[in-house]
Amino acid sequence: MADLGYSDSTDPATNEQYLAVRQRGEALLKSPLVNKGTAFSREERDSLGLHGLLPHHVSSMEEQLLRVRDQFDRKESDIQKNIFLNGLQDRNEVLFFRFVLEHLEDIVPIIYTPTVAQACAHWSKIFRRARGIYITPRERGRMASALASRATGERPVIVVTDNERILGIGDQGAGGMGIPIGKLALYGAAAGMHPSRLVPISLDVGTNNLSLLDDPMYLGYRHERIRGDEYDEFVAEFVDAVKQVYPDALLQWEDFANRTSFTNLEAYRKEILSFNDDIQGTAAMAVAGLLAATRAIGGSMRDHRVVIVGAGSAGIGIRRLIAAAMAEDGASQVEIDSQLFVLDSRGLLVEGRPDLTPGKQEVTVPTAVVTDWLISDHPIDLEDVVRNARASVLIGVSGVAGIFTQEIVSRVSRYTDRPIILPLSNPTSHTEVTPADALAWTGGRALVATGSPFPPVFHAEHQHYIGQANNVFVFPGIGLGALSVRAEAVTDGMLLAAAHALAATVGDDLLSRGQIFPSMTSVRDVSVEVARAVARAAIDEGVAVPVPDVDAAVEADRWFPEYLPYRPA
Repeated sequence: MADLGYSDSTDPATNEQYLAVRQRGEALLKSPLVNKGTAFSREERDSLGLHGLLPHHVSSMEEQLLRVRDQFDRKESDIQKNIFLNGLQDRNEVLFFRFVLEHLEDIVPIIYTPTVAQACAHWSKIFRRARGIYITPRERGRMASALASRATGERPVIVVTDNERILGIGDQGAGGMGIPIGKLALYGAAAGMHPSRLVPISLDVGTNNLSLLDDPMYLGYRHERIRGDEYDEFVAEFVDAVKQVYPDALLQWEDFANRTSFTNLEAYRKEILSFNDDIQGTAAMAVAGLLAATRAIGGSMRDHRVVIVGAGSAGIGIRRLIAAAMAEDGASQVEIDSQLFVLDSRGLLVEGRPDLTPGKQEVTVPTAVVTDWLISDHPIDLEDVVRNARASVLIGVSGVAGIFTQEIVSRVSRYTDRPIILPLSNPTSHTEVTPADALAWTGGRALVATGSPFPPVFHAEHQHYIGQANNVFVFPGIGLGALSVRAEAVTDGMLLAAAHALAATVGDDLLSRGQIFPSMTSVRDVSVEVARAVARAAIDEGVAVPVPDVDAAVEADRWFPEYLPYRPA
């Protein structure tokens, strides 16, 4: 791996921690990992060749943060704010992450969903500076050297996408790089991963988005997507290159299409420490929401009758982990099969339906369950499922706005006092039902959480707070926990542990106001709890180093964005 250009050191006489840096002058100011901007002290300016290159005043970080906030607030649109923050990160990583931490509720929607969808869609037009690694078919046979060109800290986190299924907006070609960059910014802010450990990668294997191919400004590999054996061989070489260059890395698969997400996960989850956030992270987050909601309304996980609309990677992953949580709660396989229902665009996934992929076949309902149902048509539609199953939980990962109609939501409220409604699709324009409608149609009785942020809803003289079911509450902790104990794999037990840990952070004060996920301001504390639980589960399952003190191991891996003194190396 390339040299970072600095090293952590401690003065033996004073025990003071400092950075020994090799860069000087303008090179130092252009290196975002070590640039302090106007915060360089007088002594540092003299010893590091910065004399005359900066304004006279030495700023404190607090003064810099005020300046950043002022500039941020002057941006008129969310996409302008996103561009501004990307520029800040390209100049000064420490200041960027500190600003994110100081303003989490304002900033997370800008650097990730929903604004990141706009950034990906306009990537080639707003591009300013390269960040991350782009690997195209032209790199076949030399992927390892491409990876090795990126300076990286020990035990890095890699977020990789092939750009085909970006949020709810589809194939964005090279523009999908916005997703790994945004996810890794959340690793830094929430889990405390040092920015030198964060490696965004785009597998730019072409695009079938004709508007991109016809755009003279498009920056990606101008070719239709490679498929079949050529694609599989490409991914296999990439994984081999990661194992060679980053043998101690965690690899997070992100926004792959349904046909490749499961294939890649199953092919490599035991070969390299990895997980798929769309399948497994979303599942852990959804199960956590159900666990918290169950605590609010009473009963147990095995009592729920769950309808999941959307049979892509997220829907199948959610069904898998809910089944595991129900089994953990004592439910038999017969109970599980009769209480979990997944629908795709053609209706209910029923055993024997001829058009099902292997992934969908795994989560079908046995025909015996629906034999006595009263149905209006085939395939069995959402209204029929809700009515016959007497659904108590609706989960939406369909990307279809408004699919949870008044009739559907109202009917669910007939079967349970406190229906659980989770429209999880992103961005906001794709949500299956708005919180205001869900609460109005259930007489204010629903517990609602959404994938994108929504403001509180005032209904019947009560203020209902809408928890955001954002994967940021789980994936940074999963990665931190796995790396802190050098896990060999991410197991289902570790995912369940993450879900339980997240649910436990939702206090009774939040539940009393209808909120089944924590506030975004607590994401850093939440990530620590998730990481500890994941690390312990990894040790218990025998896939990690049995460290004597898990809490200490997790804490040792965390970084806080503050300036250290610099000395010439």
